[in-house]
Amino acid sequence: MKTQPYDLIGDIHGHHEKLVTLLDRLGYTPSIHNNNATWRHPAGRKIIFLGDYIDRGPAVREVLHTVRGMVEAGDALAIMGNHEYNAICAETPDGHGGFLRPEEKNRGGQLITKRQFIGHEAEWEAWKEWMKRLPMFLDLGDLRAVHACWDDHAITHIKSGSIVDHDFLARSATKGAPEFHAVETLLKGPELAMPEGQVFHDKEGIARKTVRVRWWNLPVTARVSHLSMPEPFDVPGDADLHDLRRLPNYTLDEPPVFFGHYWLPPERERTPLAPNIACLDFCAAFGDNPLTAYRWDGEQVLTPAHFTTSS
Repeated sequence: MKTQPYDLIGDIHGHHEKLVTLLDRLGYTPSIHNNNATWRHPAGRKIIFLGDYIDRGPAVREVLHTVRGMVEAGDALAIMGNHEYNAICAETPDGHGGFLRPEEKNRGGQLITKRQFIGHEAEWEAWKEWMKRLPMFLDLGDLRAVHACWDDHAITHIKSGSIVDHDFLARSATKGAPEFHAVETLLKGPELAMPEGQVFHDKEGIARKTVRVRWWNLPVTARVSHLSMPEPFDVPGDADLHDLRRLPNYTLDEPPVFFGHYWLPPERERTPLAPNIACLDFCAAFGDNPLTAYRWDGEQVLTPAHFTTSS
């Protein structure tokens, strides 16, 4: 049987114009299927959306309608990003007069999203229910997709339930619970503690005592800063060996895996991070940075030639 070809698209963050430009460049055309507005490829290709549809950009509602329309028409698959998960938790009561993740409510562009739903509050409630049903990963055999990190142990915990169930959702938002660690890993990626006395300033200028790190091609020992995602830097201090060994370590004999999330520098060359690993988030959420896709035709060794951008 011929392999189903997919075009995988990284974090959109409310930039509908970039999305439709990229779909057009990939050869998709607007159409109607069973009363659903969709974008369809004449050769039967399908899209896989890698999460983070909301926040930051000016056209969140339009992005959501396009993504859902394509999914319901059978022209796309879509997974959850950390921004969808955060939006759900920020507005889900915790049973004690607060919310599951109140500290997230005004961060990451969530106010930008909420402003776009003024006058459409019932619609926003329906979107949250739709987002709850998005899978946190896809394993299609020869191809995998996840928002931030593929980790078999985390996936095992996620398979046991769904955030549609309030109790499971509450556990996933409770520090120390296995479900919390699983969701943090899949949707945000693994982290390591910075060396004593050091902090890491992320791209939003927030000082953090932990840093996101890669989860493939891990050495036996390394400085924490040398493992940093999206880019390594140089600060003294080796990773704790126990913590380093606990990181997921995706191997070369596993299927290609695609993800977004990591804000790779927009000027960086579009190329696989490893022969079977590709990140498709190049900061399209900001300014004129283009949206990035990968055209997958069944290859198990990924190639720079299959990256495509909206400009």
